[in-house]
Order: sequence, then C-alpha cells, then structure tokens
Amino acid sequence: MTRFTLNNQPVEYRLDPATPLLWALRDASNLTGAKYGCGTGQCGACTVDIDGEAVRSCRVTIAAIEGSVVTTIEALSRERNHPVQLAFIAGNVSQCGFCIPGMVMAAAVLLRKNADPSEDEVRRGITNLCRCGVYPRVVEAVQRAGRALRGEETIPAGPRPGIDPADSARLVPALVVRGTKLSDR
Repeated sequence: MTRFTLNNQPVEYRLDPATPLLWALRDASNLTGAKYGCGTGQCGACTVDIDGEAVRSCRVTIAAIEGSVVTTIEALSRERNHPVQLAFIAGNVSQCGFCIPGMVMAAAVLLRKNADPSEDEVRRGITNLCRCGVYPRVVEAVQRAGRALRGEETIPAGPRPGIDPADSARLVPALVVRGTKLSDR
C-alpha cells in the first residue's frame, strides 16, 4: 500500500506500486484535471505539484512518492480564485483547454518560487506543450498573476464554477427551423 497526502487529505492506494500517479489520480481518485497527453512526460498535460515541484504525473509511480504531498488542479483553488487561474481566465488563455490544468499547475509552482519572472524565466519554467499555440498569452497571464501575488494588480474574479440551474433551464422563446417555428409543427 502506498500512502501520501493528496489535496490536503491522507490517501492510501491499494494499487500496484508501479502504477503511474496519473492513473491513480484519474482512475482511483476520480481527479481528472491532470490529463493524459503523451505518456512520456513531454507534453505536461498531467503536471501536478509534488512537494513544491511541478512534476509530470505520468512519469512518476505512486511508490516513488510515498510520504509526499501532492496537489492537483482540483485543490489549487476550488473557487477558481488562485491568481494564476484568474489571470488565465482574464487573459482568455484557453482555446481547447486540454493543456491548461497542467500549465496552471506549472505556473503556480513557478510563481511560488519566483513571483516576478521574466518572459524567459516563464518560458523555461513552463515547458508544457500546447497544440493551440497560446504561449504568448501564457507568458502574459503568468506575469499578470505574479503582479497580483505581489499586490501590484487586482485581477477580477472569473465565473463561478458550475452552471446556475436558472441558466440551464432557460428556454429559447421562438426556435426557428427551416423557416417555421417548432411550436407551429
């Protein structure tokens, strides 16, 4: 059995000790924020914080992190109000969004170590791959989050997590299909 702290809670996995952390997170703990991208540690979609370091969870076994502290995107901020999350939302960084949780985690670790990174330091610190090519916006958002952490800027709050039931139940008054209203059919 492998034991460590996951998102501020003690966990014990009764999985093969050679199980990659990514699969323990996704399959055993239903924490799906870390994504499977390449399985080789190149893309960074599975990045999590392990003992204050940005780590590709597809490349580390649960046995290798016995006694460690692991933080996933789900626990970075449940209300999506971590400065990195706010800066990514405010900067419209996300396109398809697949790589974003890994980038956010890498950025949070980087800013914990250096709250005023240069563009070059951001590019060296966040080596995650993005098929959409949002790198310039990532750099800008990370530096903006750094300014927020230093108290030099306030980033407005993003949307609250989830869907308001009133929004999901809204009906379109007159839906037109091929020139006729559905109510006319």
